[in-house]
Amino acid sequence: MARMALRADASRYLLGYVWWLLEPLLFVAVFYVVFELILDSGRGDFLVFLMCGKLAFIWFSKSVNQASNSIPANKGLIGRINVTKTLFPLSVIQEGLYRQMAVFLLLFSFLFVSGYSPDPTWVYLLPIILVNYLMIVACSFIGAGLVCMVRDFSMIISLGMTFLLFTSGVFWDVRALGDPDKTAMVLALNPLAFILDAYRQVLMHNTAPDWLHLFQIGLGSVALLIIIVLLMRRSSQFLALRALS
Repeated sequence: MARMALRADASRYLLGYVWWLLEPLLFVAVFYVVFELILDSGRGDFLVFLMCGKLAFIWFSKSVNQASNSIPANKGLIGRINVTKTLFPLSVIQEGLYRQMAVFLLLFSFLFVSGYSPDPTWVYLLPIILVNYLMIVACSFIGAGLVCMVRDFSMIISLGMTFLLFTSGVFWDVRALGDPDKTAMVLALNPLAFILDAYRQVLMHNTAPDWLHLFQIGLGSVALLIIIVLLMRRSSQFLALRALS
């Protein structure tokens, strides 16, 4: 389903698969113009800093937003056959994963050109990406269930992504707050802020992430995922009726 959706989406546009890379780059360009050229961030490495955070944030926000609306969007299929409802958000998540693989290659290429040579510590990206993916799946499944029951949650989730955009350190440095306690609080209370900071610590500073914190986020995501999957399976017929209503 994910591959078919990607081919169909690419066929609708003149540039096709180029939009996989062009769309996130345009988002980065907008933030660069505002926060570097207009507001003057004061960082010599702001573009690299921004790309490491923004490209990962787009993966999370776009996947969760689209996956949250996936069950009602497939009500035609749901009305014809009895299918596991988690299939629809998972398909959207896989679309985002395929796109993000290309985006990560773009990011690595940009870092190399900018003077950030590959380092053995970059292998730490694998567990970070895995935990990032688990967060996306857990949040997407929760969002899909909520939106299926009450469509208004779609607006709340969209506003929530805007809130996370400004509170997760996408265009500002969590570690530059000045107060270590405040930095620790942001990283502890906002898992997405921790993940974005972990990408930067590995790619820009060749530093390992806080493994305990990373493990806790991953474990929490798995626990939430198990709970929501069990709930969605038990209420499969109810979700189908809500999707068709």
